[in-house]
Amino acid sequence: MGKKSVVDSSFVESGFENTNGPSEVRDVNPGHGLEDLQALLIRVLRSAQQTRQQKLDILITSGGKTRRAEELKTYFEDGTNRKVHIVGDGALGVDRNSVYADSQKEKNVRASLKAEVERKVNKDDVVILDSLNYIKGYRYELFCLIKHAQTPHCLVHCLTSNEQSLLWNTNRDASEQYTQDIFDALVQRFEAPDSRNRWDSPLFTILKDDTLPFETISDALFKRKAPPPNQSTQSQPLSSANFLYELDKITQDVLMAIFNAQKTSVPGDHISVPGATEKISFFNLNIELTRSINMAELRKLRRQFISYSKMHPTENTGQISNMFVQYLNKSLR
Repeated sequence: MGKKSVVDSSFVESGFENTNGPSEVRDVNPGHGLEDLQALLIRVLRSAQQTRQQKLDILITSGGKTRRAEELKTYFEDGTNRKVHIVGDGALGVDRNSVYADSQKEKNVRASLKAEVERKVNKDDVVILDSLNYIKGYRYELFCLIKHAQTPHCLVHCLTSNEQSLLWNTNRDASEQYTQDIFDALVQRFEAPDSRNRWDSPLFTILKDDTLPFETISDALFKRKAPPPNQSTQSQPLSSANFLYELDKITQDVLMAIFNAQKTSVPGDHISVPGATEKISFFNLNIELTRSINMAELRKLRRQFISYSKMHPTENTGQISNMFVQYLNKSLR
């Protein structure tokens, strides 16, 4: 069973909600004097302030993505014998406001988080990335990492309104708060996950009062096949330590043998190349019978063959010459 990973999404939303609730309407007697109106206004403002403070106290007990990450960690530790790792911004010891105000610093932090996830990936453990993950391209990079590790994954999106997130931010310790400018910038830059994208699927969208669908998330990780790795994300198992050296040297020798032999050959001749039992048909090396293949065309075919051979290395380097000759004969017909 493959290694599992969970990626938490951002705590901010890209759209704004209308939080203007119904306001209480008070009848003011036109006969009241200015002092009465001032006293009434003060009472209304104090009442509103007290009401707001009561809401803030209640919201302190609520949590966002970090609380969800801890809930998942507890669930998997109690229900399985697997180790659970939470990778997050806090372990890096950086100031979040200075990081998100500088694009280069932010890029470095994302790279550090990705590297830490990659280090902890194995066939048995669960890794939870507790970070904003608000950039679509970054989530795609993580998806490529997951494909490379051949492990299932899922995305947990903690969906809250901007106003709700702002209230949570206000009630944090001063050292953990986002400034208003940074908060607003993150809201504007947030790219919401879309389950139609393979890197955002399977997607679990959780509201602040929802209970996490633990069993469904567990099934997505443990009962689902890992995405097949792309060749571009797969480590190439070189058959020997000097495979690349042999590949480069042999193909270059073949090219030089063909190039030199063309000087004295005519269409229909067969050219012997070093290390190959098969021969190059000079007839096949002509697009037209009156034109020989120049070195630029041969080098292009050599680069293509080397790229293919890196992805499909042979156990026997002695076969490289024959393989290259066959490739040239088929490509130049």
